[in-house]
Amino acid sequence: MDPNEIVSMQHITVEFPGVKALDDVSFSLRRGEVHILLGENGAGKSTLMKVLSGVYKRNAGTVRVDGQEVRFAGTRDAMNAGINIVHQELNLIPYLTVAENIFLGREPKKAGVIDWKRLYRDADEILRQLGVALRAKDMLGSLSVAQQQMVEIAKAVSQNSKVIILDEPTSSLTDREIESLFRIVLDLKARGVGVVYISHRFEEIKRIGDRATIMRDGRYIATVEVAEKTVDEMIGMMVGRELTELFPKTPVAIGETLLAVRGLSTRDKLRDCSFVARRGEILGIAGLMGAGRTELARAVIGADPASAGEVWLNGQKLTIRSPEDAVRHGIGLLPEDRKNHGLVLGMSVGENITLANVSTILRNGLISRKAERALGAQYVDQLRVKTPHLQQKVKFLSGGNQQKVVIAKWLTTEGQVLFFDEPTRGIDVGAKAEIYKIMCELAGRGMAVVMISSELPEVLGMSDRILVMCGGAIVCEMTRAEATQEKIMYYATGGGKDE
Repeated sequence: MDPNEIVSMQHITVEFPGVKALDDVSFSLRRGEVHILLGENGAGKSTLMKVLSGVYKRNAGTVRVDGQEVRFAGTRDAMNAGINIVHQELNLIPYLTVAENIFLGREPKKAGVIDWKRLYRDADEILRQLGVALRAKDMLGSLSVAQQQMVEIAKAVSQNSKVIILDEPTSSLTDREIESLFRIVLDLKARGVGVVYISHRFEEIKRIGDRATIMRDGRYIATVEVAEKTVDEMIGMMVGRELTELFPKTPVAIGETLLAVRGLSTRDKLRDCSFVARRGEILGIAGLMGAGRTELARAVIGADPASAGEVWLNGQKLTIRSPEDAVRHGIGLLPEDRKNHGLVLGMSVGENITLANVSTILRNGLISRKAERALGAQYVDQLRVKTPHLQQKVKFLSGGNQQKVVIAKWLTTEGQVLFFDEPTRGIDVGAKAEIYKIMCELAGRGMAVVMISSELPEVLGMSDRILVMCGGAIVCEMTRAEATQEKIMYYATGGGKDE
């Protein structure tokens, strides 16, 4: 046995009613290692880590921590053994302070009551060690998602963790916040903590990963040294097929202007924004978090009130006071937060697909389930949505298939312009390629696709033309041929203002 090995999981099998979630999976973690867990959504990554952290019980296999076999009855047992997981959806209480969240259920006491002075002192010391610019007395609800994530990590560190599991930790972070997270991860590594890092972002994986374990369909595929494998090789192992192009951009003849936005402003964010989107074009919008990209899309569709400006479609000036007006004119938005703003999770796939155009399935003023099934089946087939049936609740689909359902919902309106806000956030690499292919198909039909993305490789790989935003304004426009990551970042960070 490797003396540096903290965790050894051998031949793990987990079965749920009718489903074998894990089938003979093995995994190991060393001290001071960042071990990447790779696989498409549904590959079993989170299930494996939930076994390690005491959430799920295994049906077969062994788990050893520091050489001793363990069988955790729950998460408390795992925490006591030094294993903590920071979930993608954070598990914190917004109306408590940072310190109270860090030590929740483990508050230091004196004479049977909470020792508040020590609580805040100890929390401040942990935050200082991690280099996190927060105060113990800050209310958690006042913090950004990134700051809350740092609190979750501080909570894990406060328990003298041997193992910290980070599940998609950067999905909602800005570039600057990602740098802070990486610094903390490398600091934990230097202290001898084992870090399990679940991510779909290969630029992150190559940068901080030591080894990677690849899973597919609930099975173990391989464990590799990250430095020795190319991204294409790892993707091939993940998806079981070769993805010849990460960004399958299809050349399309770009036609006349469909959408023209002139001088669009809002009271609190946008400043005199003007641009056009043409038939057959994928127009990329880049910029840092807070630059105004999402607000631009929301103002165009009437979700945020404009204080000035005009929106034209096919040479006609539009009056858009609400998203309903935009839908009626053929303009749609796939929101960044698809779960809260794009879908009704408790409703079926078929019901979600027809939500934006219910009038087409009404018969004598009532919804025709037959018409709903027919329309839903058409788009499930067209967009290759993986679902057992149309009655499946959409919350049980993978992220990529949920995104396809949102796209299908807008396609039923037969619109002409579609805004995609962070179209592949939280989606695995195989599903990303599917979404890109759909975007190209829509452009090929003569629609105008406007793609807002924080991932510069995505912007460069899929856009025909790129707008860069900074401080609520469009500060630069460049063609696909002109664009580079360096140029985009130069303008996104305020460069060129005096030119």
